[in-house]
Amino acid sequence: MTPERNQNITESDLINGCLQGDRRMQKELYDRFSPRMYAVCLRYAGNSEEAQDILQEGFIKVFKKLDSFRGDGSFEGWVRRIFVNTAIEHFRRKKYLTPVTEKEENTIEGKYTSALDSLAEKDIMALIQELSPGYRTVFNMYVVEGYTHKEIADMLGISEGTSKSQLSRAKVILQDKVRNHIDANRGLKSQS
Repeated sequence: MTPERNQNITESDLINGCLQGDRRMQKELYDRFSPRMYAVCLRYAGNSEEAQDILQEGFIKVFKKLDSFRGDGSFEGWVRRIFVNTAIEHFRRKKYLTPVTEKEENTIEGKYTSALDSLAEKDIMALIQELSPGYRTVFNMYVVEGYTHKEIADMLGISEGTSKSQLSRAKVILQDKVRNHIDANRGLKSQS
């Protein structure tokens, strides 16, 4: 089948074909959504191998739950939510977070101003990937996905204070990484 012909398959035909067990439609759904969903998985994973595991687990869930899609909202949004939840479940099984006290939280808060505006998106994503799994997960859930600290706490089985602390620490570490990245690039420019 040519790529042009694949693009002519409507979302409705794709969903119905998958529900009927049509392997060609299942492959088309995978091909259509895997690049974007892999990017979601990679934001939460520590490496590409872990992201691939989450991707496969997410698609298994998509195919199992496909009959529950009711057409409310976008299909891609529904698929994305499954992948975010799968990544979060994967993270929870690893138990990367440690509780912190409110005193520890307050010592971290507000040390730096943001320097992220001076970096390209790919640079920022690379720096986020360098965060520890706990910091990276809370950062993604709060900043990228828009969850509240209460929602994050409930989903990860932690306290709101731990969620806030993990985010605060992630921001401090990212700001240091941004400064180091900018300083390193200035050094390279001054050498040329």
